[in-house]
Amino acid sequence: MPLRFVLDENQRGLLWRAAVRHNQAGVGPLDLVRVGDSPDLPLGANDSDILRWSEREDRILVSFDKTTMAGHLADHLQAGRHSPGIFMLRRGARLSQVVAHLVLVAFASEAGEWHDRIEFIPY
Repeated sequence: MPLRFVLDENQRGLLWRAAVRHNQAGVGPLDLVRVGDSPDLPLGANDSDILRWSEREDRILVSFDKTTMAGHLADHLQAGRHSPGIFMLRRGARLSQVVAHLVLVAFASEAGEWHDRIEFIPY
């Protein structure tokens, strides 16, 4: 089963549209949702709530929030919880390469490879 993702609130625009265009092509569609799409994960949700939701829904979080997310993840893990993983985006990343990376991860890796860690998407 392909891995699933949740896009942080700051990814509702360009990355979301690039992923939708990719999915419309019908090859290796991504299973992703955005913060704000689900009533139990509303816009404005804090990082701790997003981490708990992504754990419950088994979705890797995709975010730009490198300044605070590491601390929130440390607190989350220290509380005995787990994370399917967090992928951090770099400013100026090429959207086509980010989408291609997410497709590769979704279809060619195992969920356990990303658990409880933060990984920077290299583009």
